[in-house]
Amino acid sequence: MWLFVFAGLFHCLSAYEVDFKKLEGLAKAKVELNRLREVKAFVTQDIPLYHNLVMKHLPGADPELVLLNHYYEELDRIPLSDMTRSEINALLESLGFYKKAQAEDEVPEEFQFSPAKDSPWKQTAGSSATPAPGNAARLRGHRRREPPL
Repeated sequence: MWLFVFAGLFHCLSAYEVDFKKLEGLAKAKVELNRLREVKAFVTQDIPLYHNLVMKHLPGADPELVLLNHYYEELDRIPLSDMTRSEINALLESLGFYKKAQAEDEVPEEFQFSPAKDSPWKQTAGSSATPAPGNAARLRGHRRREPPL
């Protein structure tokens, strides 16, 4: 019986299980917040340290980490309401987000696209960056911007 109690407690403590297969193409994220103390501490003190993570305030909405690809297409939503500040930071670290020591620090070149594993544009010898194969038509004539949510 204690095994079931312990298993249930452990399941509650593991706030969110990341499905890495679902996140292929992860490049950016944003946090959606309401009035929760732990999440608010994360937003005010930690978000400025993360590269490619922005805050979007939606009054009355439950706080969520919205994971996006390079084209601002949604990959997943992770609820943050029941997570502590340290759990949110650990989650972002596991996803590959780069965290600076100070908000004003520069992001090293090798982390410019993190958490993405690579740039959406491929470099070829002797040429400038071009869209990855299959994305050229999609990018042609389109300006990069975040759609309203």
